[in-house]
Amino acid sequence: MAEIAAPASALLIGRGVAADLIAVLVAVTSGEPRVLTIADQRALPSGPFQLAHRSLQSGLRAWVERQTRLPLGYIEQLYTFADRDRGGGEQPVISISYLGLTREQRASGEYEASWRSWYLYFPWEDHRLGAPALIADEFLPRLRAWSDAAGDQFLRQNRWQRAIITFGFEDRPWNEELVLQRYELLYEAGLITEATRGEQQGAFSNAMPNAGQAMVLDHRRILATGIARLRAKIKYHPVVFELMPETFTLLQLQRCVEALAGRLVHKQNFRRLIEQQELVEETGETSQDTGGRPAKLFRFRRDILAERAVAGTKLPISRA
Repeated sequence: MAEIAAPASALLIGRGVAADLIAVLVAVTSGEPRVLTIADQRALPSGPFQLAHRSLQSGLRAWVERQTRLPLGYIEQLYTFADRDRGGGEQPVISISYLGLTREQRASGEYEASWRSWYLYFPWEDHRLGAPALIADEFLPRLRAWSDAAGDQFLRQNRWQRAIITFGFEDRPWNEELVLQRYELLYEAGLITEATRGEQQGAFSNAMPNAGQAMVLDHRRILATGIARLRAKIKYHPVVFELMPETFTLLQLQRCVEALAGRLVHKQNFRRLIEQQELVEETGETSQDTGGRPAKLFRFRRDILAERAVAGTKLPISRA
C-alpha cells in the first residue's frame, strides 16, 4: 500500500511552505452518501502542487486520475487550510481542497482507491433514523466533563454553550450544516483520534474508538468541511442533480437529498417544492424498479439554470 505523508516533493511557496491539493469526491449510491478514499480508506485523493502543473485544478486532476483512475467532472474550490498542528511533518503545508460531485464508478490505481460512506467517518451526522445514541450516551457526558475541566467560569460556559449549539443539547434544534464545528469541538475536547497527534498530544484526551474512522493528516477535517459545504449548497443551488442519473424517480431524488442532509424530508412538501421550482420534467417513461407500482421518470431541466441566472433567483432544494 502506498503511504500518504506530508508532501516533501511539493512546490515550495514563500519561505518553504508546501502546497498540497486534496479532493473531496462525493457520490450518492443506493441512498448512501459516499466519498472516494485511498490508502486503506484513511485518506482523500491528494498530492503536492508541482512546477509541472499548469494550474491548481490541473494538478488536482492529475493526482486524482493517477491515484484512482477516475476522471474529475464537476469540482469547485472548497477551502485552504494552514494550521501548523495538522500537517504531520516539520515543513509547513498549505492544504488546498476541492469539492467534486460525480456518480460512483469503479476506482483502481496504485493507492487502493475505494468508495466509502461518509458516515463511516462521522457516525453522529446521520439522523435519518433519529439522533444516534452516540450523542446522548457518550458525547454528552464527555463534553460536559471537558467543559467542567476548564480553568475559569467564562471558559466553562463558553465550552458548554458551543456543545449545546453544535450538538443540539438541552432541546436545541439539530443544525445539519454545523459538521465542521462539531468535528472541531470533538477535536478540542480530545474525543477523536486525531486529537492525540502533534501539538494537541498530551492535552485533555479521552479519544473514543467508536467516534468514527480516523484519517491521515487533516483529511477528516477537510471532509467535514466538504460535507458542510454540500449540505448548505443543496438549499440554494440544484447541485444535487450532479449526483443523479440522467433519469430518476422523485423518490430517488428525495432519498439523495436525505442522504446528503442526514435528515428525512416531508415527502409531499418536497415534491411540491420541486414542482414549484420547475426543476424537473417528465420523460414519459416509468421505472419498474420500485417494489410496487411503476413510478414516473423525470430528468433535470438544465436550461432552468440559464433562466434563473438571468432573473437572479436562488434555487432551494432543502426540506420544507
